[in-house]
Order: sequence, then C-alpha cells, then structure tokens
Amino acid sequence: MKTSRLFILVCLFSVLMACNQNKEVQDSAEVTQEAPAKETFKFSTWITSNKEKSNDTYAKEFAKYKEGGIDEILINTGTDPKELERLIPVAKEAGLKVHAWIMAVNRPGDTVALKHPEWYQVSRDGKSCFDTRPYVNYYQWLCPTREESRNHILGLVEGLSKVEGIASVHLDYIRFPDIFLPVGLLPTYNLKQDTEMAEYDFCYCDECVNAFEKLHHKNPRESENTSIDMEWKNFRLNAIKALVDDAYQIVHKHNKNLTAAVFPYPEMADHMVRQRWDKWDIDEVYPMIYHGFYNEEIDWVGYATKQGVTDLEAKSTLINTGLYLPDFKTEEDLKEAILFAKNSGAKGVAFYEGPNLTEAHYKAIKATK
Repeated sequence: MKTSRLFILVCLFSVLMACNQNKEVQDSAEVTQEAPAKETFKFSTWITSNKEKSNDTYAKEFAKYKEGGIDEILINTGTDPKELERLIPVAKEAGLKVHAWIMAVNRPGDTVALKHPEWYQVSRDGKSCFDTRPYVNYYQWLCPTREESRNHILGLVEGLSKVEGIASVHLDYIRFPDIFLPVGLLPTYNLKQDTEMAEYDFCYCDECVNAFEKLHHKNPRESENTSIDMEWKNFRLNAIKALVDDAYQIVHKHNKNLTAAVFPYPEMADHMVRQRWDKWDIDEVYPMIYHGFYNEEIDWVGYATKQGVTDLEAKSTLINTGLYLPDFKTEEDLKEAILFAKNSGAKGVAFYEGPNLTEAHYKAIKATK
C-alpha cells in the first residue's frame, strides 16, 4: 500500500510540474504576442534624375541623404528604366531603398501620347488637354477610360516594375486635373473658385461620355448641374480606381509594391481632384500634406494625417506623410510637423524635395528618428 501511495504521489507531482512548465511556455508566448518588434519610422524624399549627372556625383548626393537620416528615395526618371537601372546600385551602395516615381495620368511631353490627340482629356467646355492646358503648360492629361491611353499608362508602369532592385512603382498625378486648386495657390492664377468651373472640369471626351451613358442612360454634357450628379462623379472616381487596381496587379506580378503620392486625405482628394484613395488596391500612400498650400498651421499636418489613417483602418495600406520643405522656416517647425505625423499614425514622412534639404532639416530628422 505504501508503495502504491508513493507511486500516486510521484505521478501527481510529475503532472503538476508538467502543467506548470506548459503554463510558463504559454505565458512566454503571450508576452511575445503582446510585444511585437517596434516598426521603424522611415524618412523618404522625392528627387528627379538628371542624365548629365555622373554616378560619382550621385554617390555623394545619396551618401549625404543617408548620413542625414533619409532611408528611401523616390526617383522620377521620366519613366526611363535604363536611367533607373543606372541609379539603383549607386543608391543601394549608400544604403537607400529606391522607388520608381512616375507621372501617371498627367504625361507632359510624352512623345508616344502626343501622336494620338484623341487620348487626351476634354473639359466640360469642349477643350482638349492636347492643345489647351488648364492652369499650367505641363498639364497634359490622358483619359483614364479610353483603352489605348490607359494601356499606355499601364505599359509604362509595367516597364518600371520589371526593373530589379526597386521597392515600388510610385504613382503621381494619379487623378483628374484640379477642379479646385488649393486655396493658397488661387492668387497665383488670379482665380476665385466657388463653383466647378467648366474649363477645369474633366473628362468629357467621347469615350467617357459614351461609357457613362451606357451605364446610366444619360449624357453628362446635357446636365444642368454636373456638380450634384453623383453618378457622374463616381464614374470618374471609379475610372482612377480601376487604373490603380490594374497597376497593382501588374506590379505585384513582378513582386514589387505599388505606392502613390495623393492629395491630403480621401474626402478632400475626392472634392478637389476626383481621387478616392482609401478605396484603392495599393500598398502605401504618400498624402501631400503641404499645409502652406492651404493656408493652414503646422498642426494641420496631424489632422490630415489622422483623417487618412482613420479612413484606412479596415485596410493594410500604410501612410507616409508628405511635407513641402519651403513651408518650414526653422528646424523646430519641421521637427514639430514630423512629430504631428508620427503621433497621428503615419509610418513615415517624405520630403519634397531632396535637393532642398538643409542642415537645419537634417537636424530635425535626426532629432525625431
């Protein structure tokens, strides 16, 4: 009997020890799950390449960015894959990630597109961007609905996505022309925009009108007030979304990410440029929260960032707040803006543009990195 009791006690002790060890393993796993590795807040800058600049010159420029706290560069090579291939090894040697920045729907000087006048967007007053450009001479917008023009854009995206070593294809001007300019820019053009003005309202080309009429059985050219026609507005929002979603499939086929520079937050982008980026298939967005363009204070950087973060809560898309360097007069101002973005949920900030970075800016980056 004593032997039996001793055996039972030993068994019970073994079971208790095993349970305790299992609990310690479970507790350890729970701690690991609750405390994931901290994400790195990244610093990026947009730059435009110059084929006349040597690799050695770029090596010095890129080294300066890296030493100053920049992690990634978004390079506009004019959609030239060869120029991109030249610069990637130089950037990687400096420790920088590279994104291929492309002007997407607005294609100034596109030699292929200029052979096809019918590819261009048409305003409500019947003028084509091919020869009558709204606001500035470089506004040459292609129609995102017409098969030939949208395939041209997607072909350029695919060409960049095939380049080895890029982190993403980065879409810019992925929208319609500004139906409303940022309020701070209106005096530059001697404009007052209280309504949707016909010369800035796009696109009314035959392709867009026919496709819309097929869906909704009405012609937007005959509308008494297109600004309150939600189907017509959504048709244009969806044309941009479809273009982005197709680009996403193409880029991911080549194992790259898709990113984009966008207007400050989705509702504002919707209102100003027919761009609803919270509905897109996209990996990261870089809202251009240029507070000076809107006559806003620095804390607006936090407000606009938070609006976008909130609108993307149900998606995995990340936000990097875009900042316009000339709007910051002191190191403290830039530091404050970076912290507003960071504390409002951005995963990074991007500066427009690299050559404008000063020692004061680099000090602000290092203080917040």
